[in-house]
Amino acid sequence: MNSTLRTVLLSVLTSVVVSAIILGSGTAILLHAVPTQPTTQQQNTITPAIQTSSQNSVTSVVQKADPAVVSVIITKDLPVMQQYYQNVPFGFNSPFSVQIPQMRQNGTQQQEVGGGTAFFVSPDGLLMTNKHVVSDTSASYTVLLNNGRKLDAKVVARDAANDIALLKVDGSNYPYLKLATSEPVLGQSVVAIGNALGEFRNTVSVGVVSGLQRSITAGDPYAGNTEQLNSIIQTDAAINEGNSGGPLLDMNGNVIGMNSAVATDAQNIGFAIPDTDLSVALTSYEQNGRIVRPYLGVRYVPITAEIVQQDKLPVSQGDLVTHGETAADTAVVSGSPADKAGIKDGDIIEKIDGHDITDAFSLSEYVQSKKPGDTVTLTILRNDKQQTLQVTLAEWKQ
Repeated sequence: MNSTLRTVLLSVLTSVVVSAIILGSGTAILLHAVPTQPTTQQQNTITPAIQTSSQNSVTSVVQKADPAVVSVIITKDLPVMQQYYQNVPFGFNSPFSVQIPQMRQNGTQQQEVGGGTAFFVSPDGLLMTNKHVVSDTSASYTVLLNNGRKLDAKVVARDAANDIALLKVDGSNYPYLKLATSEPVLGQSVVAIGNALGEFRNTVSVGVVSGLQRSITAGDPYAGNTEQLNSIIQTDAAINEGNSGGPLLDMNGNVIGMNSAVATDAQNIGFAIPDTDLSVALTSYEQNGRIVRPYLGVRYVPITAEIVQQDKLPVSQGDLVTHGETAADTAVVSGSPADKAGIKDGDIIEKIDGHDITDAFSLSEYVQSKKPGDTVTLTILRNDKQQTLQVTLAEWKQ
């Protein structure tokens, strides 16, 4: 799936509208062929055993992970509106009057405005969720534990470069989930847990990893709120609004991703931020007290055959530095490391530190593997001439 796919962040649900529920698919069971055809009695013996094994695996994962998954409740201090009636004369010098209904504010009160999902990543009360779930700095956040307890939560970190955030609650000895140490494999079984539709907390769905290394533009393009997410896991496990921030688990109960987005024009195509990105964010917070990300400061599009033909480019791979559709979407951020190094609109970034930029080797991924203060070497093509530029990365400020 390419970056032009219209994808929505699993948005923080308002309490007003829920459009639909998309049912998720179950896990497929593959039986190995045998040289001889088993009898009916053998079939009746073998098949339930395999199904039971599969069901037991999912049940085991859910029993292990469920206590560590929480619902996030978002509340804000909103005005309370009250109706009253104003007397208005019926006519000039008329002894009669009519009552016109009017609205006025009668104080404020805390009201629930949305919800999402989070999961514990340490026993001391540290939780991970999506940044878009806790993006409202004027809101208050509460987590609802699996046992029904409600705890006040504080946002302690928001990732400037990815849809990741960390929450903290008081207390200790919380059940928590571990991040997987192995790479996800196409077709492997997965389990998603989340606060589906902001109403059905700790909903379980089962599916497979249906795609890897996806690049998507997530958010609401009509509101001008979009974010580029790279190296994303695609899954057919049912993911709905409110699942944002919930874990995508392997069959050992470890987190291979965090559910973040769903394709609006398709069924059962959801996306999760891979555990490698989650691990980088968590380690950075543990070391720095915040999530530190390096920053280059360019807007670019990967070069495709269509772009080559459209812009008559002399190369077929790399990243084209280009502006967006509005004046604010500049190709190079003013004062950024890229700007200081002399990168310009229309440059083609062909290599970084000698690595060719291809579909399999992402510029953004490589930059995110570095630290602020590191210097990288960019090989660019400008006016059909190759140049080498040294860029010192800076910290990405929110």
